[in-house]
Formats: sequence, structure tokens, C-alpha cells
Amino acid sequence: MPRRLAYLLLLLPLLGACQTMKIEDFEGTTPRLVLEEYFAGETRAWGIFEDRFGNLRREFKVDIEGTWDGRVLTMVEDFVYADGETDRRVWRIEKLADGRYRGRADDVIGTAEGRAVGKALTWSYDVVLKIAGGDLKVRFNDWLFLQDDEVLINRASVTKFGIEIGTVTLFFRKPAAQIGKTESDAGGKQAA
Repeated sequence: MPRRLAYLLLLLPLLGACQTMKIEDFEGTTPRLVLEEYFAGETRAWGIFEDRFGNLRREFKVDIEGTWDGRVLTMVEDFVYADGETDRRVWRIEKLADGRYRGRADDVIGTAEGRAVGKALTWSYDVVLKIAGGDLKVRFNDWLFLQDDEVLINRASVTKFGIEIGTVTLFFRKPAAQIGKTESDAGGKQAA
């Protein structure tokens, strides 16, 4: 028992050296991510889900239609998985003060909470996944990074009881014809 305790005490400084990314680290970075501007209109995404061992489990494509009414961003996400399964999620995301966002969707338990700073946004929420044999409640911790006007990258850690069970990686792209258009030109609404 004393030997195990000694090993644990030796590992504690190493655990403290592991630093997680903080949204404040992106202060002043560009291009600046404004969620309601990026997702106004049409967006397409391609994604993968890898289990905790790095095995590719699912591939999918998502077509997204976003509208902004000056207060709420509504995003209709239509998923098509490589195995032919389809799904739809409708997000209603409210913009708050200080770059903060709060969102709801039918399969999200409670609300999603996020904050954008510079080129990044962090976003966390609990969701119920439909799997063989029942439902699985998991937590998504997303990090989104705007690369330029067209490209946004999302990496999400999927956890259960605080243990990572997999990761989702998404690559979003705006249609080239839509870049530089106003929200009303892109299908969104402008605030009055």
C-alpha cells in the first residue's frame, strides 16, 4: 500500500502539468468567429466519429440551413451517414452578452452553453444518442476554429461519466458563391 501511494504522489506533479485549452487563449486571434454570421444560409459539413481507441466508427455528411432573426440562430442540420441512416437536429441558439451563446435542440438535455473568443468557440452539452439496445446519455465538449471565411473545423470530445469514449471531427465549408454576401443574401434575416 505505501508503494502505491508513493507512485501516486510522484504522478501528481505530472497531472498538474497537463494544461487544457482555455477560450481566453484565443483573445485577439483572427479571423473572428461570429456564429450567427458563419451559419447564416447554407453550410455543408463532413464528419467522422472515432472511438476511444482511435477506430473509425462512423462517417457522415451534414447539410445545414441557418437563419438569424437578430436574437436567435436557427440551424436545421440534416445528417446522412455512410450506412444510409439519416437524422435531423434543429438548433435554436440564443446570442447572449460577452460572446456567450445558449442553445437548445430536441435531443439535447437542458441547454448547451458556449462562448466565442477570437477565432474559436467552445460549446458543451449533454445529448441522448440512439444506439443498439437503447439510449446513451453522453456529454459533448466541442471546440470550433474558424480558418477563413469558408472553412470551420470542429473537434468534439464525447464523454460518459467524465471518461472520453470517442471524438467527433467535423469540417464545415460555406458554398463559394455565398462568401461575402450579407445575411439577407445568404438566407438569414437581418436585425431590424
